[in-house]
Amino acid sequence: MSGPRVNSFFLGNSSGVNFSITLSPRDAETGKLQPANCSGSKRPGDWNLDVTPGVNTSKVTISLSRTLELCLPNATECCPSPLCMVETLQVSACRGSVMLAQLLIQAEIFANSSFAGNVSENATIIPNQAFKPLGSCPCNLTSGACDVRCCCDLECTPDLQQLFSGSCFTGVFGGDVNPPYDQLCSSQSMEYTPEWFPFLCVQSSLDNTPFLGYFYHGSTSTPKVPSFKIPLQTSPGKPFTGYREGDPIITEEDEYFTVPQQSMAGQCVGNAPVAYLHNFDVKCLTNLESYKEGLPHDVRINTGTADFIQQNVVYRAITDRGKFITESENLLAAEVLCQNVTFAEHYKFIWKDKNIEQVNVTVFFGSLCDGEILTQRFTVEFLSLNSTNGEELFENPGYQVGKPVKAANLNASDPLGSLNIWQPAGRGLCASATDRPVLFGVDSYSGCILEVDVNEDCSLLRGNVTEKLNALIQATHIGKRDNSSYSDLNDWVEIIRLDPFSSNVSTGGLKGICPDIPANLNIRIIFAKVGAVQGIPQQEILAVQISYSTVLWQFQCGLGCRNTLSFLPITASVQFIEVPAQPPLPVTRYQKIYAEFDCNQNEVCWPQLLYPVTRFYTGEPYSQCLAKGLFLAFLVLLATIMSNPWFSKLWNR
Repeated sequence: MSGPRVNSFFLGNSSGVNFSITLSPRDAETGKLQPANCSGSKRPGDWNLDVTPGVNTSKVTISLSRTLELCLPNATECCPSPLCMVETLQVSACRGSVMLAQLLIQAEIFANSSFAGNVSENATIIPNQAFKPLGSCPCNLTSGACDVRCCCDLECTPDLQQLFSGSCFTGVFGGDVNPPYDQLCSSQSMEYTPEWFPFLCVQSSLDNTPFLGYFYHGSTSTPKVPSFKIPLQTSPGKPFTGYREGDPIITEEDEYFTVPQQSMAGQCVGNAPVAYLHNFDVKCLTNLESYKEGLPHDVRINTGTADFIQQNVVYRAITDRGKFITESENLLAAEVLCQNVTFAEHYKFIWKDKNIEQVNVTVFFGSLCDGEILTQRFTVEFLSLNSTNGEELFENPGYQVGKPVKAANLNASDPLGSLNIWQPAGRGLCASATDRPVLFGVDSYSGCILEVDVNEDCSLLRGNVTEKLNALIQATHIGKRDNSSYSDLNDWVEIIRLDPFSSNVSTGGLKGICPDIPANLNIRIIFAKVGAVQGIPQQEILAVQISYSTVLWQFQCGLGCRNTLSFLPITASVQFIEVPAQPPLPVTRYQKIYAEFDCNQNEVCWPQLLYPVTRFYTGEPYSQCLAKGLFLAFLVLLATIMSNPWFSKLWNR
């Protein structure tokens, strides 16, 4: 027992049973327990024994009758030390001289640590923790003594503090209960401060701190600030297994290899990581004041197997600055400050399987002066180690999203073909529009404006529009895969061409009206996923169809009809349609019957015929819905009865 009172129970009839306590039942020389006897007392020394009899159970209580307060100077009948009492008790239950039961108790009782002095009736005022910390010195754990390394402990004398002044506890435990938080503008505690920190930081006093307030509940964890410095993607005992498509390229310092790229908002991001097997070509505007150097070219790159390779860098000077300088201000020659900067960087990564074999970099530099705006260009290109004659043979033969669709003209001596759409510029006229290749998996819609005279012949107009649309498709076949060979006809699908519809409607000699103008070119490409290579889906083109949509062109008269020219917009659209690689299984009879009752596939949902009278309907109270439903059922039943022939006979009687 460790307290001044302990309870036990005696099972059985306690009538005529004598309970007693024996102190120190151990032998002083041997330390063994002495044989139990019935010669004890109910109140030996400072102990009391009380018995509360019951029906078949008696409660036996052993209690200490002395005080447990620590001794003050010149005081008696108290505890001289914190461990106040250590005794062994033996409780016996006897009927006459016969021992019925015995209980051995080891008592180790400590003195009370309560305050023993003048007690004031004024209640202790606990500060509101929402506005003031509860404890200003959490490391002060011992009352009346100096806690080592606790420099905020007022019980530590200056001589004691000199012993551990250089090893004081820091943080909240050391007394800094209101530290500056990371979101504070003046705080510099964050190891890696993000670029947007000056725009979203908090300007406030330390009295308004997230460590206080009613809004704070529970524990906090240190936020992890996003950084481009990441640990190497390895596990103990397991080497780096290589890159997969889209993985960021890692440097020797376990950081991302970055090259400036365009963000979703169109702005250039200087520390954007390069993704494996993702090519790009971007242009960024800068001036001398905001110019920043990129990643040094002496940084070694992880090949994918925990080995590192050095970049092969070639520096070239720019002779024609006009291609890069887009704007300049007229400044006096004496005031112009110039500096050599990077105009363009071209990266070529030679890869094989999941590894990078070689990195070639070409850097173009030139002089940029104050007041000039520079258009920097950054390109990244991944070339397979198995490339021949500049043609890249991908390990994954299928198309990847964003790659150009491969076209061929197999009826000509030169099989190289093209499949393009317009890329208008300037006023959007067809005469000045350029074209760009169709990218796999990217639905596109573009067009240009054709100038048409009011006296234009309709037949010539149809031929002119058809010629401009056909100029976009210089091919007879489309490659099934990205590595389709020109020498194998099975690697290509023939383009299905649907001629424009012509109704041969005569305009009766009217000028400015031409029907059935094939102004819209529709390109539909059907593809399917036919497998996967190293976890990357392999996509293959199955069919290509080209069709035309006709419109009625009518001359639009301007103010006063003085202008004899009108505009005809012509467009080209590309649509990619994915189909399953294998035909789906035929629908069974059960599925057909079940589809009739599927509310997601049919406009009429029979299972929800009685939905308004169910508890799932919450538009009205359930009692009103039930009453209306019962009334409606009564009307239906009444109409059914009245429509019966026997009801008419009964009514006539």
